[in-house]
Amino acid sequence: MQKVIIVRYCEIHLKGKNRGYFEKVFLENLEKALSGIRHEIHRPSGRYLVDGFDEARADEIAARLAKVFGTHSVSVAQQIPADMEEIYRSVVRIAPESGTFKVQTNRADKHFPLDSMQINAQIGGRLLAERPQLRVDVREPQKTLYIDIRENGTALVFSDYIKGAGGMPVGTSGKGMLLLSGGIDSPVAGYMIAKRGMVLEAVHFHSYPYTNMQAREKVENLAEILSRYTGGLHLHVVSVTRIQEEIHKHCPDEMMITLLRRFMMRIAERIGKRVGAQCIVTGESLGQVASQTIEGMTSSNAVLESFPVLRPLVGFDKTEIIERARQIGTYETSVQPYEDCCTVFLPKHPLIRPDLAKVRLAEEKLDVAALLEDALAQEETVVFK
Repeated sequence: MQKVIIVRYCEIHLKGKNRGYFEKVFLENLEKALSGIRHEIHRPSGRYLVDGFDEARADEIAARLAKVFGTHSVSVAQQIPADMEEIYRSVVRIAPESGTFKVQTNRADKHFPLDSMQINAQIGGRLLAERPQLRVDVREPQKTLYIDIRENGTALVFSDYIKGAGGMPVGTSGKGMLLLSGGIDSPVAGYMIAKRGMVLEAVHFHSYPYTNMQAREKVENLAEILSRYTGGLHLHVVSVTRIQEEIHKHCPDEMMITLLRRFMMRIAERIGKRVGAQCIVTGESLGQVASQTIEGMTSSNAVLESFPVLRPLVGFDKTEIIERARQIGTYETSVQPYEDCCTVFLPKHPLIRPDLAKVRLAEEKLDVAALLEDALAQEETVVFK
C-alpha cells in the first residue's frame, strides 16, 4: 500500500481536439505548485495521480494542488492491488467506528470479477459485521467510503473530496496587467480573471513619501498571496508622486482621481506592451465609489491605444467581494490601515460623472509625455515565484 493524491480537473474534458494542450498546461501548473517537494505525477484516464512523496507531507501537497486553477477536486487515497481482501483492509483503516456510512465504488476496470454493486455490498456487509455500531445510510451518510478500481490492476480507496479552485489552467487565456492596490477589490479581481486561465502581471502605484513603506509592503504581501494561485507573479512598482503633484498644482481639485486614473491606465498599457500582455484588469465595481461610474470608466478607457479593460467585479456588490477576499486569504491583509496613492490629495468632492471633453481640456495643462517617462524610468519589479 502507498499513499497517493488524486487530482481531478474541471472544464478541460470539454475542449475536444484542444484537450491535449489544456492538459499539458495544467500538468505544468501542478508541477510548479509542487516545486521543492519530491514527487511524481502520472496521468491515468481523466485524472492525475501524484505519488513518490514523503507521506507526512500528503496534506500539504493536497492543499497546494487544490489551489491550482483547473482543479475540480483532490483526494488523499491509499493505492493497493485490486484484490477484495486488500480493498477491505484498506477500507477498515479509514472507516468510522460508529455512525452512518455507505460504500461507493467506481469500476473503471470492467474485467474485475465483481461489479460496483457487488463490491459495495460485500465490503459494506463485512464492515457492518465487524463494527455493529455502524449503520448504512445511502442517502445522507455521515461518511462515504470510496473505492476506485483502475484498469492497471490497482484500486484507490479514500473518504474525502477536497474542493479545488476550479476554472481553467493559468496560461491558456493570454496575459493581463492587473492594477493592484492595497484595497480589498483588486486582489479578488486578479484571482477571478486568473481563474479563467489568464497569466497576470501586476502594477502598483505608490506616492512615497506621502505614503509610507508599510503601504508598499502590504501590497507585496497581497501579491505573494495572489501568486500562490497564479503560479508566480511579477509586480511592477511605479511612483506617481510627481504626477499627483503636477495635477494638484495645475488642475481642478475635483479632477484629481479622474486624471490620476488616466495616467495609471497609460502606464499599465506601456508596461503591458513591453511584457507581452494583451489587456488591463481592474477591481472596479460599477457605482461603488465616485471614480467607478460609467463616465469615470469611459474617461479611463479613452487614453488606451489598443488594450481592452477587463473588470471581473463590475457587477459585484461589496459584500460579495469581501466574502471572496476572505475565501482566498487576502482580506486580513487588505484591511490593514496603510493608505495607498489614491488617498493622497483626495478632493472633498471628486467628480462622479466627468465630462470627457473637460477632462481632456484640463489635461492639456500637463506635460503628459514627460510625466509618463519620468514615472516609467523609476519602475521597479518584484518577482514572486
